[in-house]
Amino acid sequence: MEAPAYFAHSTAVIDDGCVIGNGTKIWHFSHIMAGCSIGEQCNIGQNVVISPYVVLGRNVKIQNNVSVYTGVVCEDDVFLGPSMVFTNVINPRSHVDRKSEYKQTIVRRGASIGANATIVCGNEIGEYAMIGAGAVITKPVKPYALVVGNPARQIGWVSANGHTLQFDEHNRAVCPETGQLYELRDDNVFEVTD
Repeated sequence: MEAPAYFAHSTAVIDDGCVIGNGTKIWHFSHIMAGCSIGEQCNIGQNVVISPYVVLGRNVKIQNNVSVYTGVVCEDDVFLGPSMVFTNVINPRSHVDRKSEYKQTIVRRGASIGANATIVCGNEIGEYAMIGAGAVITKPVKPYALVVGNPARQIGWVSANGHTLQFDEHNRAVCPETGQLYELRDDNVFEVTD
């Protein structure tokens, strides 16, 4: 029998029916539940739970003590900080079965969610958005937005590499690391490709 092309620590539990991409690493005491789809080159930290039918893209990094609940989709290059929290029901009650009411949460490509942040279900986190540590997300987050606080509010914009963008009088900004040019139009940020 051919060995899997991913690494799983001996204490990890991987249920039947999961698809796990090449080069992915699953660390101590993590549980990958049935029906998950995990892309290549992901890193799943210690004590992480991936609930049934969660979809993770390529190169997703999940730090310790994170539960990714059914209904969550993380696109490529997403970062989930230590002990951040997803929800999947708006009004949970122990005595009411609401499994048919799970709301989808999408985390778009390249977004980062800081330690101890909470993402209330049904919201979309835009590509390359940066969610500050401890933030509570109660509404959708725009691409490249920098949001902090409880409830979270936008305080600025960041580049794809995570640097704060300072826009000039022409609504243009440059990432100090990459030199990539960005433009602010109609309260949205776009990479300038020409």
